[in-house]
Amino acid sequence: MNKLPCLTPLRIHAGVATLTTLLLMLVTPPMNAGNNIVPGAPGQERIKDLATFAGVRDNQLIGYGLVVGLVETGDRTTQTPFTIQSLKNMLGQLGVTLPPGVNPQLKNVAAVMVTADLAPFAKTGQRFDVTVSSLGNAKSLRGGTLLMTPLKGADGQVYALAQGNLIVGGFGAQGKDGSSITVNIPSVGRIPDGATVEREVPSPFADTNGLVLNLNRPDFSTVNRLTEVINNNFGADVARAIDGGSVRIRAPLDSSDRVAFVAALENLPVQPGMPAARVVVNARTGTIVIGGNVRVLPAAVTHGSLTVTISENPAVSQPNAFAGGQTAVTPQSDVAIAQDKNRMFLFDPGTSLDEIVQAVNKVGAAPGDLIAILEALREAGALRAELVVI
Repeated sequence: MNKLPCLTPLRIHAGVATLTTLLLMLVTPPMNAGNNIVPGAPGQERIKDLATFAGVRDNQLIGYGLVVGLVETGDRTTQTPFTIQSLKNMLGQLGVTLPPGVNPQLKNVAAVMVTADLAPFAKTGQRFDVTVSSLGNAKSLRGGTLLMTPLKGADGQVYALAQGNLIVGGFGAQGKDGSSITVNIPSVGRIPDGATVEREVPSPFADTNGLVLNLNRPDFSTVNRLTEVINNNFGADVARAIDGGSVRIRAPLDSSDRVAFVAALENLPVQPGMPAARVVVNARTGTIVIGGNVRVLPAAVTHGSLTVTISENPAVSQPNAFAGGQTAVTPQSDVAIAQDKNRMFLFDPGTSLDEIVQAVNKVGAAPGDLIAILEALREAGALRAELVVI
């Protein structure tokens, strides 16, 4: 049985010396936590899939650099003066001084932006991937090499250095007549393990008295169930809900005990709350996603379409040679109206998602028709769901 942290110090007096001992939580994982976790019931998810700990996150880095070694696919420097300026500054730092007014016109150099995500707890000397994107008008970065580029965080500090050979997935080809073809995006590449951490990002994980767990999608039901699961496994009052998206957790103070505690906690299974009834419609692509808990009140629906067809068949009147008349064009229009005969279908009380799909498929409604039906159901008050149009 796990012991809870004792908030009251235990003082033992021995002569003049006073020994203060703080009882910490034993973090031996319970039977249903850690690596010995019992598979959860259908619909349950691990805490680590539902929430993240405050302060434990990636940090975005960005840098500006130069890619060299391109085969005449780099920046056209007459249109990108910043590439020439960067090249001259770099050569100056390496001890190469160009005569005043000399601007080299190179096609094997490209100015690029380097972006990356620095993982939490990354240590000095560790490596991570970077993405390199053309900033000027380079046609392709294939075969290029990124020169040493400092990567900065939002605070302006340099946290890593990037350098290496690019891997580019796209390519382009061009003929002498100017015709060209491009596959994928040749102006963007990646460098696996292309950056080295030079400065560690401070983390509050081991410095705070407690931990805060933030849900990926705030939900009061999920927060309540998550709090109950943690307290049932580690003891009462270990977890306390803050609001609909956060839970404060009392964790051991020792860093090694805290790591073991979190490892056991994040593998606990939790039944998340049911999401709000929602229908999402993408009017541009015709994509419709209906949540599983969408319900419809009693309603009768019929959906038909009216088609109007107008065809023009102009007739040319050509007089004979001795009639003295002129050639004339006589318009002839044919107008036809057709109306499809679609059947009416009935929604019973509490109709489920499966029944809605079956009913719509029976009448052969296209995505555009289904959007109109859902909008009409909502206006009639029969759709028990939020209709979201993106």
